[in-house]
Parts: sequence; C-alpha cells; structure tokens
Amino acid sequence: MDALLLSDIHGNYPALQAVDHFFADTRFDLIINCGDTTVYGPFPNETIEWLQRKKVHSITGNTDRKVVRLIKGKTFKKPKKTEKRIMYTWTHDALNDMAQAFLLSLKKHLTLHLSQIDSKVNHTLHLFHGSPDDPDEFLFADTPDQRFQQLAESFEQSIIVVGHSHSPFDKTIGSTRFINPGSVGRMFDGNPTASCATMTMQKGRLAVNHYRIPYPIDQVVEGIRANNLPNIYTTMYRVGRKLN
Repeated sequence: MDALLLSDIHGNYPALQAVDHFFADTRFDLIINCGDTTVYGPFPNETIEWLQRKKVHSITGNTDRKVVRLIKGKTFKKPKKTEKRIMYTWTHDALNDMAQAFLLSLKKHLTLHLSQIDSKVNHTLHLFHGSPDDPDEFLFADTPDQRFQQLAESFEQSIIVVGHSHSPFDKTIGSTRFINPGSVGRMFDGNPTASCATMTMQKGRLAVNHYRIPYPIDQVVEGIRANNLPNIYTTMYRVGRKLN
C-alpha cells in the first residue's frame, strides 16, 4: 500500500499542483489530509475541488473551523490582527457552494482501518490536526518523547498522522508511529517549498519518506494581489517564514 500524506495546504493550490505533478507516475492507494485546507492562500475553491476529485480523506484544522463558523453565521474572537481576520473573511466570501458543503462535512479526527482498503494491511490509521488530545496542540520534531509516550498510551499499534505545527517528523514510540508531513502550502522554516510525505507498507514494514517540492510562488503572490489581500502574505510566501 502506498499513501500520500498532506496537511496545512492553506488554499495554496499552486503548491498542491506541484505535489500532484511530482508524483504523477505514482499510483496512491490512499491520500490523506490533516486539515487547514483553507485560509491564507488565495485558491480555496481550486484546492477543495482537487481534494474531492482525488477522493482525499480529510479532516478540519483550526483555520477551517473558523471558516465553518462564518458559514454558519457565527463569528470568532481570535485572531485579532486585522490582516489575519481579512484572510478568514475573504476565504468565506470566496468559497462556492460545493466548497462550503465540503468543509461542513468534515470531522475533527478520522480513523481508517487500512484492511478495508488492502486486506493485507492490518494497521489502524488515525488523523488528527494537532494531537489526539487537542486539535490545537503543536507537536514538533523536537517535542519531548515523554509527551509522545503519553499520547501513545491510548493508541498502541497505530499510525497517527498530524499537522498544525508545519514541522515534518517521523517518530516511533513503542508500537505507535507518529508522522507529520509538514505543510504543503506554508512552511515556516525559511524554505518556502511544499512539504509532504509518503508512506509505504509492504510485508509488515512501514517506510516513511518526506519531500520538499518547489512550486511557482509567483502565482500565489499574483493571487494575493489580484484579490487585494494584505501584502505581508506575499513576503511570507516568498521567504517561507511566519511574520505575524
């Protein structure tokens, strides 16, 4: 079984397209997405259409949940910075009916029994945005193993895929595997290329590989400017840093 692991696309369709083209010759049995599909990038509808067309197993992230609140006629307190709130309200206003319905259909976490996809694979795969305890918890590559051990106690012999921290890692804690593919759309480590991972299961063995894939950043910059969105985001996409 071959799986493509995605997270934190943030409406960056050019980056998602680059990932798609990079793996054009690979047939994946499973594609998963750990949330934050929308907000900050100017292509939410195109991103969601791709996820639907590829039948990607997706969950919500914190940015998606705030957009869902707006769809439901509610509001939110944070973020308070004007340039951030603009990105949320613009995303909500830009979403077509299909994209809104997609976000409304998503859950905060998802469990996949991989034997239902391939009878030879007995693993259980859990998707969370932040962590199994809290969808807003940040798990990083350098998070102490003690914290991963606490989380693993309820998920023995499982694969847990998370996002949110934009920090790629692959950790084995006892019989539990923790994987973060990084962010397709908004890496913050000074390298603006798209981040993702693949997972291959063969003869009881699980192999994970992480990738960094260049994409046409100018297309995102042009999209931000065409929609009169805050210019600070053009800088963030170019330098691969979080600046607010």
